Amino acid sequence: MKKILSIAVLLGTLLFTSCVNDLDQMPHNDTTSADVYATAANYKSVLAKLYGSFVLIGQDKGGNPDIESNNGQDYMRCYFNLQECGTDELASTWLEGDNVRNLTFLSWDVNDTWVSDMYYRIYYTIALCNEFIRNAGEGQISKFTDAEQADIRSYRAEARFLRALSYFHALDLFRNIPFVTENDPVGAFLPPRYTGKQVFDYIESELKDIDADLLSRTQVEYGRAPKAAAYALLAKLYLNGKVYTGKEYYTECIAAAQKAIAEGYTIESEYAKLFNADNHLRTNEIIFPLPVDSEHSVSWGATTYVICGAVSNTSDYQKPEKYGVTSAWGMFRIRGEVPALFNENDKRGMFFTEGQSQYLDIIDNQSNGYMVEKWTNLTDLGEAASNTVVGGVNTDWPLFRLADVYLMLAESVVRGGSGSSRAVALGYVNELRQRAFGDSSGNIADSEMTPDFILDERARELYWEGTRRTDLVRYDKFTTNSYLWQWKGGVKAGAAVDSKYNIYPIPASDLTANPNLYNDNY
Repeated sequence: MKKILSIAVLLGTLLFTSCVNDLDQMPHNDTTSADVYATAANYKSVLAKLYGSFVLIGQDKGGNPDIESNNGQDYMRCYFNLQECGTDELASTWLEGDNVRNLTFLSWDVNDTWVSDMYYRIYYTIALCNEFIRNAGEGQISKFTDAEQADIRSYRAEARFLRALSYFHALDLFRNIPFVTENDPVGAFLPPRYTGKQVFDYIESELKDIDADLLSRTQVEYGRAPKAAAYALLAKLYLNGKVYTGKEYYTECIAAAQKAIAEGYTIESEYAKLFNADNHLRTNEIIFPLPVDSEHSVSWGATTYVICGAVSNTSDYQKPEKYGVTSAWGMFRIRGEVPALFNENDKRGMFFTEGQSQYLDIIDNQSNGYMVEKWTNLTDLGEAASNTVVGGVNTDWPLFRLADVYLMLAESVVRGGSGSSRAVALGYVNELRQRAFGDSSGNIADSEMTPDFILDERARELYWEGTRRTDLVRYDKFTTNSYLWQWKGGVKAGAAVDSKYNIYPIPASDLTANPNLYNDNY
């Protein structure tokens, strides 16, 4: 099979209970960790569970969830909502039905259900990783053969990467957070509150420390994290370092981006193929995907949510089969400011416009705002890859790709980082624009490569890939009046909001459970 999650055996024995009131979980059933980790072969199955925690809610599509949650959805559906709903990239149709009104209008509080679900999903994944690492130490694996030990060391490094990724999301979304590792007591333990700087330092240290044990892109199976995934995450950490710590890390971002680029990735010639059901074939550009398929890793979240949610269920013009789906949800569109960023010859501007207004008089009117055609469930041959009524889509989520790395390096150069040059950065930007335009007609001059241009180019290249909120916060445009878009702050013309909304609050339930925690300003 094309996906690592096809080994989703995903050990049914590893059913973890809710993370509420206890961020360091152990399996609660008759099968113990000693049983699970008795054989070397089981380590890979458990590793699949760690990867699967990003796109699955549990052992079944809609039932048997790993944790109890308000909305009952997976990690990436939560992440997409928190990163996109309140920005200029998304207009939700189902404000009440999907409980995203407060996310959309930047007015959430400590009781918001999506904020809470994201928080506990992150810490559930961290708990899974901690348990795996706790059982993959040198003492525990010494009973296996040398070859098996070598494999498990790579698995252990991947688990540490996935934990660092989850901690990065926690840092970016919540900032000052509870911190727990495999070295902390299991059971009744109240994690300390780490500052953003402490979490930043920890993630940086982890990503550097695992470099020797992660495999290269030519050695690792599809869906597993290669060295370049850690370099890309490190670059993203550094790019946003000033937000998290008050200190700039642009030179460090350039160095990490260069390491990722040096791994031998190349830009895919057709932009649209990065987001179709055959995007598992785009390992030339996609550095680290989250595999999704309709047989082995099915949920109503992740890319199923994005693809089905982007197709109108009321339009007389838009047809679901054009996108390889049989179920059109009509859940969201894009706000008018983002399509306005595109030149008409830029092939990345993939919007369905017939019967749609560009701007939004009414934010939850499905005919207001263009529909996004970027993501599909079509194969390269234009055929539907799966039946989304029964299952889900077959399109993987490209969490890190080379184009993002190019733009991170370019932004860091423009902001004064050393180790590269404006000429190199401009070359990377124009390489992306040549793909977008099909020729050099869209190329920019050095004088045009400003920080604001890079922000707009990130929107053009990366819209609906879960980066926009982070980018706007880094540019101090998410909550301020320096950039307004329709319905920002719940006002049609757009309005600034309190700066506290640059981060999400730790849920009230965890504040009650852990006296070490508190929110600033909420």
